[in-house]
Amino acid sequence: MSLACGIPILECVYCLACARWVWKRCLHNAGHDSDTWGLASVEEFEPVPRLCRYILANYEDDLETPSLGLPGGCPVDPALVVRRKKYRDTRGRAPPYLIYLDHDHSDVVLAVRGLNMAKESDYAVLLDNSLGKRKFDGGYVHNGLLKAAAWVLDAECDVLRELMEKYPNYTLTFAGHSLGSGVAAMLALVVVLNRDKLGNVDRKRIRCYAIAPARCMSLNLAVRYADIINSVVLQDDFLPRTATPLEDIFKSLFCLPCLLCLRCMRDTCIPEEVMLRDPRRLYAPGRLYHIVERKPFRFGRYPPVVRTAVPVDGRFEHIVLSCNATSDHAILWIEREAQNALELMLQEDKIMEIPPKQRMERQQTLAKDHSEEHKAALRRAVTLSVPDAFSPTAYGTFDDKASDATDDSTSLSTKSRLKMSWHELVERILDKDDSGHRVLRRSASNS
Repeated sequence: MSLACGIPILECVYCLACARWVWKRCLHNAGHDSDTWGLASVEEFEPVPRLCRYILANYEDDLETPSLGLPGGCPVDPALVVRRKKYRDTRGRAPPYLIYLDHDHSDVVLAVRGLNMAKESDYAVLLDNSLGKRKFDGGYVHNGLLKAAAWVLDAECDVLRELMEKYPNYTLTFAGHSLGSGVAAMLALVVVLNRDKLGNVDRKRIRCYAIAPARCMSLNLAVRYADIINSVVLQDDFLPRTATPLEDIFKSLFCLPCLLCLRCMRDTCIPEEVMLRDPRRLYAPGRLYHIVERKPFRFGRYPPVVRTAVPVDGRFEHIVLSCNATSDHAILWIEREAQNALELMLQEDKIMEIPPKQRMERQQTLAKDHSEEHKAALRRAVTLSVPDAFSPTAYGTFDDKASDATDDSTSLSTKSRLKMSWHELVERILDKDDSGHRVLRRSASNS
């Protein structure tokens, strides 16, 4: 009798638990991911719509006669395009890209286009991860994206070095969308570890903007390189939120909603502490900028607001069940909404009539606040026992463990390193990390 009474109770508890999960998931919206973040300023967000347009230039067949219909016509001046590579030039090793010399903003830009669903070579880059995520600089990265970045650097190293030496006050910016965002993030990571190959360019002159970023590096790397890499996410975009391997996502495009729902159910059942302590789990890289333009239970778009932070926990961990999850991934939508958000920021600044001196002081304060936020994120990662998440020193670098990771890549003589290709340098860092990992495993087993 007691068993018969117990069965309905268990069924009721199970149904209530499922109903609670469905209610929780339906209430979760994109605004919840960044509702505690601060607002982005004009100075830090200004490059985003401009870099989106540079990325879009890779989609044009002829820069002289643009066809995308962007405001102002072609997003770049063809005379300032230093190098442009299409699919026939990259031979499937990397997505198309261009190098643009932006004199107006004192910037050398390498912009990489996103996934082309009609090109098998793009899928080959994504699928080149069969051996698992590669250990790199104390963390893990996507193998195919890393190899694509090494190929680009082998092809363009001399051009980039000449430009950085010719324009010593210019910044070097890597930008990309979707698949290209992962390549751009790997470019920034590899260049920072081998700056002598580009004429010892200062770390502060290197930056990266990953638009609609792929989750391409482990949490410790995503936080450690937040002073260089910036990720831009529009509202409900699915790609930065799902930890599903990239190859599984793009192989399942025709049943993507089903895949996202399954991943949503799985991730909801996994405690966040377990996610954070998984060293092989990949994340959207660097500092995050979230463009929020819709509100729950309301129709239509609202004036976009941009929030920013360097989060550790709560880093776009949950998929948003939204009909806009895929459309918010489109580069054209991101460019338009980023431009709208920037214009609103500029209008507010104009209304406030900030004097030039105060504007400069605000920029200095912003840089200081970003530095402090970066250090706080690293300390938070250490308290959560995130593998190889190092606390910063008073000099703005990392502690001895972190410096050891980079010292391994710089132990060769300068002459030998300059003769090595970028692919060889990447493989050397990978070998160092793999051998160190094996030593740690042996010592652990012996103890």
